[in-house]
Amino acid sequence: MSSETRLLYFADPMCSWCWGFSPVLDSLAQAYPELPLTAVMGGLRAGEQRPVTADVRDTVLHHWQQVAEASGQPFRFDGALPDGFVYDTEPACRAVVSVRRLDPAQERAALAAVQRAFYAEGRDVTDTGTLVAIAGELGLDEPAFRDVFQAAETRTATVADFDTSRESGVTGFPTLLLDRGERRRIVSIGWCPWDTLRERLERTLQRDA
Repeated sequence: MSSETRLLYFADPMCSWCWGFSPVLDSLAQAYPELPLTAVMGGLRAGEQRPVTADVRDTVLHHWQQVAEASGQPFRFDGALPDGFVYDTEPACRAVVSVRRLDPAQERAALAAVQRAFYAEGRDVTDTGTLVAIAGELGLDEPAFRDVFQAAETRTATVADFDTSRESGVTGFPTLLLDRGERRRIVSIGWCPWDTLRERLERTLQRDA
């Protein structure tokens, strides 16, 4: 396999189907340790300013139920998306980018930790204090994380992820692309079980072999 070959994983910590895909991503990393996996934050609802309405809440929770049934991932429905909650995914994305800047080896763990905090534990991952606490739970220095999280350079790096997602033609999350330098191929768009993903990846790898 070429040293340039890697997988690009486009996701958002507050995308429910990405949370559903988390165990599949773990299986992928275990089965293909020689294939680097780079996460790109998608900015699903980055910059949202309006609180969720009752109709939006019902729609979102319906999607969560679908993800729970398909993936088996845990969700906390009681008290989810309370009145006044603003579904801005930028802070959660920036938290993952912050961990990438502090300790790149922890990036995927940070993504999973933010997802679990939001979906399974009902924590507000749009709140800076919550994100700092999650960083501490990962063993990172909390003041250092806060400084990086609030830095202008991190905000710029987060927007760069959003731009990469858009420029790569990604229209939904999760999306996996096989990157071979000058050539990128779609492996999978949306949630699927591990066996399906493995088949798709093997076909994609063999296509250019």
